[in-house]
Amino acid sequence: MRPSFSTEKNIAQGSFDELEIEKDFFVLTYRNESGVFEALDREIDSNFIQFHYCVKGSSQFVFNKGRYALDIQDENSLLLYNPQRDLPIHLVVSPNSWLVSVLISIKKFHSLFSQEADYITFLSEDNIDKKYYKDGKISPSMAIVLNQLINYNLNSSIKNLYFKGKAYELLSLYFNRSEEANIEQCPFLVDETNVIKIRKAKDIIISRMAEPPTLQELADEIQLSLRKLKEGFKEIYGDSVFSFLFDYKMEVSRKLLETGDLNVNEVGLKVGYSTSSHFISAFKKKYGTTPKKYIMSVSSQT
Repeated sequence: MRPSFSTEKNIAQGSFDELEIEKDFFVLTYRNESGVFEALDREIDSNFIQFHYCVKGSSQFVFNKGRYALDIQDENSLLLYNPQRDLPIHLVVSPNSWLVSVLISIKKFHSLFSQEADYITFLSEDNIDKKYYKDGKISPSMAIVLNQLINYNLNSSIKNLYFKGKAYELLSLYFNRSEEANIEQCPFLVDETNVIKIRKAKDIIISRMAEPPTLQELADEIQLSLRKLKEGFKEIYGDSVFSFLFDYKMEVSRKLLETGDLNVNEVGLKVGYSTSSHFISAFKKKYGTTPKKYIMSVSSQT
């Protein structure tokens, strides 16, 4: 946290769209579609863990009557927990910004992850009475869920059930174990020259994602054996070359679809699919929905 905070003069007052999906388990959503800053306030006691997701735009958490502030930017998340004192929300939401927050009591949260207490840092015995905050990027999979919550337009009778499922999905995705390798356990990474070559390979496939080279062509270009390319890429990025590229292409396509500037076929061509059917199939494999349905979920209004 840093000692600076928003000094905008014209700040309107807003309120969360709040749903208690279970006892001690809440989902809060907010869309600031206006051209001014809007302030959100909510009392939260020290028993709750807070997960905040900035889906679009930016927001700023203000603490201790303005003495400290913490920014949360577009496509970033923030986890807050302080068992020693209440941590009420005082949030300044920038114009044209969307926010989703999940609040869950530590007791309920611990029951979900009791077998993983050592894995989740702030649940360990050493940290049980310590405050904790962590910021991070919103993954593509999380972005889909967040947009579904923000743009909910199904029958009101199933809203509680729908939000409950999505809230649990968000928590699962947030704490999904990283497959990225530990650099200390990877002898390949001791050779800095090889690391540079592998990073160059990543830059090459990203810059030519529509027409990527074959693995052998890529290995030749970075002057590394095919075996070392495969092993090194897996160690550094936690995935195979083309699996990494697939995820990257899907993330690019998701963002292009959100802009509304290109149709589904044009987006598919942009990321290297010669036919829309192949692109639709790939997108559905990654996100569980078609590009058209995804566009509709993003653009629909509650």
